[in-house]
Amino acid sequence: MPSTRDAASPAARTPRRSRALAWGVLALWALVLAVALLVAPRLGEVQDNDSSNWLPAGAESAEGLELVRQVQGDQALPTLVVYHRDGGLEPSDLATVGEQAQQLAEVDGVVPVAEGGPPVLAPASVAAGQKQGLVSDDGEVAIVVLALDLGSEDEQEERLPTVVGELRDVTGLEGGEVHLAGPGGQAADAEEAFGGIDAQLLLVALGVVVVLLLLTYRSPVLWLLPIVCAVVALMCAEAIIYLLARYADLTVTAQSTAILSVLVIGAGTDYALLLVARYREELTREHDRHRAMAVAVRRAAPAITASAATVAAGMVCLLVAELRSTAGLGPVAAVGVVVTLVVMLTLLPALLVCCGRWIFWPRRPTVAAEGEADARPGGWDRLGSAIARRPRAVWVGTSLALAAACLGLLTLQTGSVSAGEQYTREMDAAAGERLLREHGIADTSTPVQVVAPDAELPAVVTALEGVDGLGEVRPAGPSRDGLVVVEAEQRADPSSAAAADQVRAARAALDEVPDALVTGEAATTLDTAEASARDDVRIIPLVLLVVTVVLMVLLRAIAAPLLLIATVVLSFGAALGLSALVFEGLARVLEYGAGFERVEWSVPLYAFVFLVALGIDYNIFLMTRVREEATRAGTHRGALAALASTGGVITSAGLVLAATFAVLATIPLSFLAQIGITVALGVVLDTMVVRSILVTALCLDLGDRIWWPARLSRSRSAREG
Repeated sequence: MPSTRDAASPAARTPRRSRALAWGVLALWALVLAVALLVAPRLGEVQDNDSSNWLPAGAESAEGLELVRQVQGDQALPTLVVYHRDGGLEPSDLATVGEQAQQLAEVDGVVPVAEGGPPVLAPASVAAGQKQGLVSDDGEVAIVVLALDLGSEDEQEERLPTVVGELRDVTGLEGGEVHLAGPGGQAADAEEAFGGIDAQLLLVALGVVVVLLLLTYRSPVLWLLPIVCAVVALMCAEAIIYLLARYADLTVTAQSTAILSVLVIGAGTDYALLLVARYREELTREHDRHRAMAVAVRRAAPAITASAATVAAGMVCLLVAELRSTAGLGPVAAVGVVVTLVVMLTLLPALLVCCGRWIFWPRRPTVAAEGEADARPGGWDRLGSAIARRPRAVWVGTSLALAAACLGLLTLQTGSVSAGEQYTREMDAAAGERLLREHGIADTSTPVQVVAPDAELPAVVTALEGVDGLGEVRPAGPSRDGLVVVEAEQRADPSSAAAADQVRAARAALDEVPDALVTGEAATTLDTAEASARDDVRIIPLVLLVVTVVLMVLLRAIAAPLLLIATVVLSFGAALGLSALVFEGLARVLEYGAGFERVEWSVPLYAFVFLVALGIDYNIFLMTRVREEATRAGTHRGALAALASTGGVITSAGLVLAATFAVLATIPLSFLAQIGITVALGVVLDTMVVRSILVTALCLDLGDRIWWPARLSRSRSAREG
């Protein structure tokens, strides 16, 4: 029987203190989660999904749009109802169109398309309709033109689904098809695509992670703890981001919240895998689980913290972007990563030690059993031995293979995308616009707009009439506050190069007109593309510099960080090159290209930031272990030992992160699908090729020299052999 002195000894008191601390941590997080659950669901209230509001304040189209709204108030959404029948519309069809046009005019929110004009325009006959441009020359397509005035942006978002539902209830063509096109139809499609996106993405991502954790842990219960922690981290991050958006003017979009969900779940699961693996390893050496966890946290936390710091620092670099949507993603992602780090280093350890060893059932770690298992060499040992035979040939060959994959970049088409290309399937508005193009009816619902002092009206009209490609020029309503809005009919797709050239020509023609600003959808698209190009030049070098500095501080060397950055950049090029081939293949296989014919301008930048920040993580996990082992046995043996000890867990973490980002491809938005595919490919390359083969081969070939100029690089000795 132990004595009172033994019971009160420091060794006996330590587990009690550890248990009290663990339960205290759980209680604290329960309180934090309760508060977060009250705030996080309101994140959707502060989302800004209007692309025109993402532009920098100094952009001409943004300034012009503000003045247009000042003159005209909340603008109505031009909307086209497109009727189509193969072989031609019958007279009865045209009569149906006319009747439905009158019914559409009675829908609450439908307004006249022009001051003093009829609520809607509908063809009374084929000849009259063709003269008005409302029936195609082949008689197969007819359109009804209307406008939706739904109030402010917030009111529009709330009322749009209801009004669009009423429009679709009114319209129909037996044996034919009807589509809503134009800005109103596009807004309805966006509402459909974004509606419920967060919940859908969260459920799919969690489902994928659960399956992978079950395969990794082979435990029916252990997977639950990382999932619980990831959900807690996501709720807390969303609550903080809501407060920043509400009170600090942070731009939050549906795209950034979707990326946040994937990033938190993926990164959180990665950190959990690394911590649990180190905890399990310590449980094979220590009978007391509290002491085992203390050692595991002490040894795993530096690498996990450095990884999170690298990702957060890379995300913060986005703050220098001109585009508000890009600049807003930086803090959103950084907050998500930092919160996830805190949760995984506090809540997860507390849950693990409170549950005890049974949580690993049926493979509960014991000192004897795990010690015997560790003595047997595994597949990573054999891979290391194979690389060690000819490390230089391995890293040269691997580099050449990755460089060959970069050749796919030659097929990559980037630029502004049309409304139809924004989705991975053909939406209703895109189908209507396709019919208009195929049957020769021009969609003129997105004109070039110029706002100028009303005294300059004649000069503005004259200048616009001299621009090739623009149609009828007319004032858009009366002047107000000394300003007038002039619209020039534009038949080109607002996202096309022809439309961009027309905007440039209009601005050049108006150089001599004081205070004239060119705006409209085509101008917004052009300014967005040009701002994105400038963002690439700013952000990419900054991210590389920041990540390199973090690596130098962590590894206390110069050579190793530069080599690691070079491998990650090469991996990014290979991933983007392979993605370009995948997109090209999908565009050929899927009907209408399904949003993969062209890559949106911001996809390469986002993919670069994520792949450099996340890709360097796995090198951090590997190289910190290499350095730890190298101080005892030299870099050669250290590299082999690190590969053997971290190979399984890092590969599992990489596959989980890749699968999580691949979930973005299930969302019908080409932007998210392209980012998801590219990042998933890049993470797989990082874990399976770059970290496992390329970096290991470089360490084996260079030996201690990889730590130059640190002291370790000058301590080559017999231990290297």
